[in-house]
Amino acid sequence: MCKKRLLAVILGLSFIWTSQIGAVGTDDLFSGVGISPYLGYNDKSYTIKPVLTTEETLDINAKIELEQQRISEELAMANVSQALNVREEADENSARVGMLYKDCGGTILERVEGWIKIKSGDVIGWAKEDYMLTGEAAMAMAEEVGNWVALVEADAVRVRQEPSLSANIWGLIGYDDVLSIIEVFNENWISVEYGGGIGYVATDYVGVRYHIDEAETIESIRMREAAERERQRTANRGRVDASADELLLLAALIYTEAGNQPYEGKVGVGAVVMNRVRSGAYPNSIYAVIHASGQFPPAHNGRVARAYERGVPASCVQAAQAAIDGETTVGGAVRFRRAGRHEGIIIGDHVFW
Repeated sequence: MCKKRLLAVILGLSFIWTSQIGAVGTDDLFSGVGISPYLGYNDKSYTIKPVLTTEETLDINAKIELEQQRISEELAMANVSQALNVREEADENSARVGMLYKDCGGTILERVEGWIKIKSGDVIGWAKEDYMLTGEAAMAMAEEVGNWVALVEADAVRVRQEPSLSANIWGLIGYDDVLSIIEVFNENWISVEYGGGIGYVATDYVGVRYHIDEAETIESIRMREAAERERQRTANRGRVDASADELLLLAALIYTEAGNQPYEGKVGVGAVVMNRVRSGAYPNSIYAVIHASGQFPPAHNGRVARAYERGVPASCVQAAQAAIDGETTVGGAVRFRRAGRHEGIIIGDHVFW
C-alpha cells in the first residue's frame, strides 16, 4: 500500500526559491566508479522522466521550479478510497494491467473520452477519468501525500555531516541514487535523510523530483498475494502444552493417516488436530479431538491404539512434536481428506482446508 512520508520541513509545491546559487567546489564530487552507497532511503519506485541535461546548469531553485511545472502539466492522482483498476485499453472489459491505490499517482500520457492513459512505476495503461484528479486538484493532493527527493547526477557524491566542504563525510552516494529531501538549506546545500539521520549534499550534483507512490502491476500483486498465502500457511500458531502420552497419541494418528506421506503432510495432519484443540468449536485436548465421534476413523477402528502400543517411526513423532510446538504446513486448516474432491492446500495425497 502507499505510504505518507512526513518531512522534517515540508516543501510545498507552491514553494519556489528565488535566490541565486553560488559556486560549490568540486571537492564534493567523487569521481570513483563502483562504490557501493550506504543509504537509509533508496526507494526507486518514484515516477520521473529521464533527467534533463539542462538541469546540470540550473540552480536548485530553478530545478524545483522546473519540476513543479512538469507535474502541474502531467500529474494524475487516484481519487478513490482504496484502489483503481488500470486497464490495457480504454475499455472496462479490457484486461487489468495494474492497480493504482489511494494517494498514488502517475504521469499522463494520453487522453480519450472518459479515460486517461498513465505511466505509474512499471504500469502503463488506462484508468477511468472519473476516478482521477488532474491539474490543481491533483497538485493539492500531491502536497499531502508526496515528498521531494534528490536524484544523484554524478558518479559518486559525498554526503556530509554539516553543510560545508570542510565537514566530516557520512558516506558516498552513486549515480541515480535517491534520497528524501528534508529542506533546501541554502543555495548550495540540501539536507537529506541518510543512514537513519540527516546528511547534507551539494546542490550542484543532484536533480530534484517530486515523489508520488505508484501503481502495482497485476503480476506483482499476484506474487505478493502468493507470498502472503505461503506466509500464513506456515506461520507458527503457538505451542500447546501436551504430555508425553499425548505426543505419542498424536504421532500414532499421524502414522495411521499419513505414514506414507511426505514429512510436510505428516505435520499437516498433526496441525489439523492442534488447530482443533485451539478452536472453541472442538474439544480442547488432543485425546478428545482424536477420539471425537465420526472424525478420525483410525481412532475408532483400533489402528491408532495398535500403533500407539507398537511404536511409530521417528518422523511421525517429530511431526507430532512440531505440530504441538505450533508449526503448521496448512495454516489454520481443521479438516483434510484424500485430494481430488475439495479445494484447499494439497500436500501429497491429501487436501487440507
